[in-house]
Amino acid sequence: MSAPVARVVPIWAHRRYRGSMHPTLKTHVDGQLVELPGTIAAVRKSLPAAERDEFTAEVETTPADQLVGVLARWALRGTAAGEEDEAVFRRLERGDHSGAVPADDEAAGAA
Repeated sequence: MSAPVARVVPIWAHRRYRGSMHPTLKTHVDGQLVELPGTIAAVRKSLPAAERDEFTAEVETTPADQLVGVLARWALRGTAAGEEDEAVFRRLERGDHSGAVPADDEAAGAA
């Protein structure tokens, strides 16, 4: 699997659920807002049992400053995000930069 596009800018949302707060990650996949599990335990629980040990091993050895990215990548498994990112990469490789905004162009990115 190729490295994911930096698609998830984590937006921590807390939704009320039976009187408690459950943090989630939010992103867009196929133009739709998607809420992903936002804790290590919730991501682990969302994975197939066969992948949980691999997830735990990676999370336990990930530097803290990279942890949100690792959680997002694992949480995005099972969504169409991977295919969507690959399509963007193919388009950019062909030289089609439509819709792309340079990372340092704050004015264009805010539009």
